[in-house]
Amino acid sequence: MFVRSTMKPGYQCHVASPTDTLKAILSKMDTEDIQAMPVVENSYFKGMISKQKVFQAYFYNQKEQDEFLLNTKVEEIISNENLFIGEDEVFEKTFTSFVDYPILAVVDDRRKFLGIVARTDVLEQFESAFGMKKKGLRIAFTSEESSGRFSRLADILGHFHANIISIATFDETDKLARRIVLKIDQGVNVDKLKRKLEKSGFRVLDIKEV
Repeated sequence: MFVRSTMKPGYQCHVASPTDTLKAILSKMDTEDIQAMPVVENSYFKGMISKQKVFQAYFYNQKEQDEFLLNTKVEEIISNENLFIGEDEVFEKTFTSFVDYPILAVVDDRRKFLGIVARTDVLEQFESAFGMKKKGLRIAFTSEESSGRFSRLADILGHFHANIISIATFDETDKLARRIVLKIDQGVNVDKLKRKLEKSGFRVLDIKEV
């Protein structure tokens, strides 16, 4: 999956201009119930603006609130000029790219603004990857790093006619093992499946219906 398949396109995004006043930007964010916006000029991404950034800037200035908000422009407090990602990047890269903002700008190789990825979009894809929206049987187990272990696992699941909802693997502290979290449809004989897994070299940690 790539960023372009999950991003919100630019024409659907709320953006700020460098010359907008902070008062206008805060009003827009309140109206749209959002916390931050990309700053775009002539279709090119320039940085980010957020409510938090506006409040911080006001806290450190010596002006009255109305004067500060009316006379200060976005370009004066713009930040995070490099908070963007390319549309052809793999989706997983977004996990480590969010920095203090709930959104991430998507740009082309010339930094032309194409859209945004929101942290909520990432969480939704994470839920999908783990099959969290579908009921099933969640099985956590470990396996030694060895060739053919997924072939063995597939054979076991095929034996029980189990339909896979999701599967993910994680590093263990022991680098010779990996932790596997599998979710399958309900209806499988849990005790028989556990015995079969353990007989095939998998160490079952937990099984529960979720």
